[in-house]
Amino acid sequence: MEHPKSSPQVNTAKPYDIRERSFLFACDVIRAAQELHQRGRIASALSLHLVECVVNAASNLEEGNDGSSPRDFRAKDRIALREFKEGRLRLRILRATGYLTEQHDPLIRESTELVKIIATMIRNSAANERRRA
Repeated sequence: MEHPKSSPQVNTAKPYDIRERSFLFACDVIRAAQELHQRGRIASALSLHLVECVVNAASNLEEGNDGSSPRDFRAKDRIALREFKEGRLRLRILRATGYLTEQHDPLIRESTELVKIIATMIRNSAANERRRA
């Protein structure tokens, strides 16, 4: 099976829907991980963990959309936030150690933006629930 070109494909026109945006980010991370997988044991191991946490984050956002309550919704968002933070750290480590290059900096920026967006969603959701109570 031939894989698409491994360079990051971070979209400049980002979707408004956070679930779609996290899906696209996960796809971009997988492309970078395919490249990393060829760079030795350490890069390969880190890339697998990176993919796992980013895909888990996207999955939790998708699941949270169907949360049974606002509390359940926020719980899924909190898990996604932690996973995206872990992914961002792994990206930064890979960049600082030279496994990723400046070509991959858009991935790090996107991970930072996703962390900020999800943290804001959680804060707003909690504030809205307090107002309703």
